[in-house]
Amino acid sequence: MSPVRRCSRTACSQPAVFTLTYVYADSTAVLGPLATYAEPHCYDLCAEHAERLTAPRGWEVVRLPTDGASPSSDDLEALANAVREAARPMPSGGEPVGDAVEVGRRGHLRILRSAHPNRDR
Repeated sequence: MSPVRRCSRTACSQPAVFTLTYVYADSTAVLGPLATYAEPHCYDLCAEHAERLTAPRGWEVVRLPTDGASPSSDDLEALANAVREAARPMPSGGEPVGDAVEVGRRGHLRILRSAHPNRDR
């Protein structure tokens, strides 16, 4: 197996030099330098396909600068912090408020019960 990663586009055998990642929550396509490791949800692109990249209507393409140098540890730490920040749950100030108490969670779903049980029943 060749250590050089190839462009993800069908029938393209050029070496990959960029990595494309989609951020669905923000409707953004991020094109940056070739990632250190091949990830299942990222696409490696050659220079030609990266240059011709377009995004669906309503989406934004963010092209990160590439200077040919590998990222420094500060860059990697900043990226890791940004990912952690994006993964944090949103503050409860934006959620609807009602008379319910959270009693459990499964992923992004919450199990709620009434804060004041109906005593008429």
